[in-house]
Amino acid sequence: MWCEDEAGPFQAVPHPGVSWQPRGHPATQPHEYIRGGTTKILTLFHPASGQVRLRSSERCTNAVLHPWRREHLSDILAELPAPTPSAEPTATRAAWQMWQAGLTMPFTLPEDLPPLRLLLVWDNLTGHKTPELVLWLCAHGIMPLYTPVGGSWLNMAESIQRVLKRRALAGQHPHSPDEIGCWFEQTARGWNAQPTPFVWNGKRRQRRRSGGEPLHRLGGSGAGTRRPLPRHPPEQPAECQISPNDPLGATKCRSSRQSPVLALLLGDRPA
Repeated sequence: MWCEDEAGPFQAVPHPGVSWQPRGHPATQPHEYIRGGTTKILTLFHPASGQVRLRSSERCTNAVLHPWRREHLSDILAELPAPTPSAEPTATRAAWQMWQAGLTMPFTLPEDLPPLRLLLVWDNLTGHKTPELVLWLCAHGIMPLYTPVGGSWLNMAESIQRVLKRRALAGQHPHSPDEIGCWFEQTARGWNAQPTPFVWNGKRRQRRRSGGEPLHRLGGSGAGTRRPLPRHPPEQPAECQISPNDPLGATKCRSSRQSPVLALLLGDRPA
C-alpha cells in the first residue's frame, strides 16, 4: 500500500519555529510584505517501510500530476516481485471487487483486469478520477482508494508531510519557491537514509488492542510509530557556546537537528 497527497502551498515567508539567535536579540519578523511565491510538494509515501518520494512544483495541474504519478508508480511496480498470473479471471476480478465492497459510488472496473499488485490511497479530487488515469492504474494492477470528504485522516501521507514540513521550514525564512523545494528534497533524503515505518492506529485498532507495545501517535492522520520520532539524536545533543573573541557575546551553536537544511544554515556559523 502506498499513499499519495499534495502538500501546500508553502509561501516564501518566515515560518514559525525554534531558531538560534544572539543573546538579547530575539528573532523578529521583517516589516516588508514581499510576495516570494508559493510551491506545493507532491508526495508518495510507503507506510510499511517509511520511504517517501516527493517533488516540488509551483503548479498542481493534471498536466503536472499525472506524468509524475505514472513515472514513480512505474518505478515502484518494477521493484515489486513479478505477478503470478491467475488461471481463473473470476478470481482476479473478485480480488479487485473486494476493495469496492461497501462503497456508495464505486467506479466501473474494466473487463480485462491484471493481477492486483498495489493499493493507492489518496483524496477524492476530480483530477484523481480522470478516466484516462483510472484506466492506466487498473491496467497496471493498481487499485485507487479514495478517502471521503472530511476523511483526510485516513491518508497516512498527511502525517509524513507534517513531519517533513516541520523539519524543513520550522524557524526558517525561504526567499523563493525553489529554495523551499530544495529544502524539502534535502529533508526527504535525510529521512530516507533512516526511515521510520508507520502503522495504522485508528480508533478501531485501539479498541482491539489489549496491552502490548504502546504506539506513538502522529498528527495529521491516524498513523502511529512504534518508537517516538526524535527531534534531537539523544547521543548528540545540541551544543551552544559563547565565543570569547566576540565583543557582543554572540552565541555560536552547533545544532544536531536532523534537518540537513538547518545543519547547513546554522552549523559553524556565528548567529
